[in-house]
Amino acid sequence: MKEKVFHILYQPYKWLIFIPLFGLSTVFFVFLGIVVVFLSGPDAANRIAGRGWARFNCFITPIKVDVVGRANIVERQSYIVVANHQSSFDIFILWGFLGIDARWVMKKELRKVPLFGLAGKMGGNIYIDRSDREGAYESLKAARKILVNGVSLIMLPEGTRSRDGRIGEFKKGAFSMSIDLDLPLLPVSIVDTKYILPAGTYDLTPGRATLVIHEPVSSEGYDKGNLDELISKVRGVIQDGVKRYAKPRA
Repeated sequence: MKEKVFHILYQPYKWLIFIPLFGLSTVFFVFLGIVVVFLSGPDAANRIAGRGWARFNCFITPIKVDVVGRANIVERQSYIVVANHQSSFDIFILWGFLGIDARWVMKKELRKVPLFGLAGKMGGNIYIDRSDREGAYESLKAARKILVNGVSLIMLPEGTRSRDGRIGEFKKGAFSMSIDLDLPLLPVSIVDTKYILPAGTYDLTPGRATLVIHEPVSSEGYDKGNLDELISKVRGVIQDGVKRYAKPRA
């Protein structure tokens, strides 16, 4: 009963305060990112504007984010970061609290979004056409030149948000790339964002989420013949993290 009353009381805040602030902050941080790109380059732009945008919108929701396992990140080591995908808010959680310089793999449709698409391109993020597998893979391979000195690539191998919180099947792109580029995988579990903004809804609710950073997984010794074993191993690590840290909804 208390949860329903709170949900009703939150709705005016969501529509009258959060959504306008989200829109204004997006415009502000996009322009800030473009300026920082010209002054200091894409690394600084992603770090200052991207991380600032993500943290600000978590703050105004509000969301409390707990981070577990940050010590598993080796300084100046580049990774292929792979995470599960429960909610649109996963972007805020990863960008705001993972704490590494990273680029995103985005669907090409986002490139057409005014300002956001331009900022994403200038920030060195990668747009792919999901309907063109070969072209998408070549785009990822071309990203090798930016994945140095601790700059990593974030990929969500489920490809879409889970509607029930269960982890779906993983696509192979991130894992093939790890092998081809000889970069370790960094498994990350995103926990309980499904309660904050369930997939396919506008049912935003304040809450608490957990970001679990696991030990890196080397792709050494894997190839196309045993790629499924690598995928299963990493998927299992992420799934265990979700199960271990998930909290029952109040």
